[in-house]
Amino acid sequence: MNQIKNKTNKSKKYIVETYGCQMNEHDSEKISWILEEMGYVLTDDIKKTDLIIYNTCAVRKSAEDKVLGKLGELKQEKRENPDLILAVCGCMMQRQEIIDIITSKYKQVDIIFGTNNIQKLPQLINNHLMTGSTITDIVEDTREIDESIDANRKYEFKSYVNIMHGCNNFCTYCIVPYTRGREISRDPKNIIEEIDNLAKNGCKEVTLLGQNVNSYGNTLDKKYTFPNLLKDINDIEGIERIRFMTSHPKDISDELINSYGRLDKLCNHLHLPVQSGSNRILKLMNRKYTRESYLNNIEKIRNEKPDISITTDIIVGFPGETEEDFNETLELVKEVRFDSAYTFLYSIREGTPAASMQEQVPNKVKHARFQRLIALLREIGLKENEELLNQIVPILVEGTDTNNKNTLNGKTTTGKIVYFKGSDRLIGNIVNVKINNVKNFSLEGIVI
Repeated sequence: MNQIKNKTNKSKKYIVETYGCQMNEHDSEKISWILEEMGYVLTDDIKKTDLIIYNTCAVRKSAEDKVLGKLGELKQEKRENPDLILAVCGCMMQRQEIIDIITSKYKQVDIIFGTNNIQKLPQLINNHLMTGSTITDIVEDTREIDESIDANRKYEFKSYVNIMHGCNNFCTYCIVPYTRGREISRDPKNIIEEIDNLAKNGCKEVTLLGQNVNSYGNTLDKKYTFPNLLKDINDIEGIERIRFMTSHPKDISDELINSYGRLDKLCNHLHLPVQSGSNRILKLMNRKYTRESYLNNIEKIRNEKPDISITTDIIVGFPGETEEDFNETLELVKEVRFDSAYTFLYSIREGTPAASMQEQVPNKVKHARFQRLIALLREIGLKENEELLNQIVPILVEGTDTNNKNTLNGKTTTGKIVYFKGSDRLIGNIVNVKINNVKNFSLEGIVI
C-alpha cells in the first residue's frame, strides 16, 4: 500500500456516494481513507469535484436502476468537465451483465472495480490518468483480506468493523454470494487490535459486520467462534456497546444466546431475519431452518433475556407465496412481536434461482399483502414502545435531526431511535433520557 502515501493530489476533491447495506457504508469509509491518503479532499459540490465514485448495491433492482439513472445524469457534467474522473464500484460491478451495460451505454465512466480490490484504487486512478482509457478491474473471489487498509470513519464514537467477508448460504433470492464471494473470517487478533485502537481514540460503540456473523470462525485454522470474539471484545477497555449484524437463524447457537446474559456490553438487541413464516416458502428460499426452529430460538433468547428487542427482515411475495403462506407469516409476526422489521417486496434478481421460478406473485397482490404486514408491524411496534413510557433509558447521542438542529437523536441499547432536545455538545456521549412520548417506530424524551 506504499503507493497510497504519495500525496500529489492536494488540490483534488472527491465525492463518494453509497448505496446499500452497512458493509457498503464501511467500504466507502475505506475508499475515503485511501483517497485522502492520496491527497484528495472530500467535497459535496459536484461542480468543483475532480473524482466521483458510486459504491453500488445489487440486492434490489431498484438500487441498480437508481445508479444507472445517476450515471446518465453525469453525462452533462463530463461534457462540461472532461477531466472529471467517474468511477463505479461495489456489488453491481461483480455482475458481468452490468459491466457490459456500463461499458456500452455509459462511456463517461472511467473506472470500474469490484468489492474485492478496493486496495487497488490508487493504481486504477493512475492507470486511467496515464492512458486516458476506461479501466476495468474485477476480482471474482479472493481468499485474502488486506489488513493494511484503514477507514475514514464517519464518527469517532461509533464504528463499523468487518469481521468476515462473503457468504456461503445461497438463499435463492439473493445475489450476495455471487457479488461478495465465498465466506472468509478475519483473524481475531486483527479484529481485536482494530477495536482496541478505536477505543483508544474515543470509540464507545462497535457494530460487527458480516453476511452471517454466526458462522464467523469457520475458515480459521483454530477453533474460535463468534461468541469467543464477543467475549474478547467485551474485555476491551473503553468500548461500552457491542452490536452485530446479520445473524442467520440456521447457525444461531446456545453459546451465542447465553452471551446475552454474560456480556455486559452486548446490546440488548438481536436482528434475526426470518424472511417468511411458511415452511414451504422457507424451503423454496433455501433458508435451511423451519418456522418451528426459529420460534424455538426466540423462546430460548427470551428465556435468557426477557426484555430483549428482536427485529427481523421479511420478504413479501416470494414466488409461489399463497394467501395461506402469507397468513403464516402474519401469525409468526404476532407470536414473536418484533419491535420492528425491514420489509421488502420480492423483486426478481437475474442470476438467482428464484428469478426463474414459476408462479411469480402479481404486483397488485404483493402490494396488498405488504400493506397488511406494515399495518400489523406498526400496531405491534407502538405497543412494544409503550412499555418504555416514563422509563429512563441510556442513549448514545448520535447527531442532530436534519430538520431541527435543536433536536438530538440516538439509540437505546435495544436499538430504538429516541429524539430529544439538547446541545450538540452531547453528541458522542451516553446520556439518560426519560421517555415521555412514543410512536410506532421511535420514541421522544427529555434528558435527565
